Amino acid sequence: MKFLAVTACPSGVAHTYMAAEAIQQACEKAGVECKVETQGSIGIENEITAADIATADAVILTTDMPIKNVERFDNIKKVKIGVGPAIKQADAIVEKMISMLK
Repeated sequence: MKFLAVTACPSGVAHTYMAAEAIQQACEKAGVECKVETQGSIGIENEITAADIATADAVILTTDMPIKNVERFDNIKKVKIGVGPAIKQADAIVEKMISMLK
């Protein structure tokens, strides 16, 4: 199973990266491959490619601000959450996504 995620927060600093780390760690614990793109104050890092999307089962999008190039994910299952829940409840979110895809 492979998940993608895009994290962004209004200031584009700490919470963007905290959410990315929490999602990555939750996926590792669950045995799920994961690639996380951050859209922070210094721009897009670890950009998700068309090849990544083609092989992914689902994507997690944070909703505290608009995600750039979100249309890339139109044809993939997605979960939209706030940055706060991504940081605090990443394990539960990943488990719910795994259950949703079974």
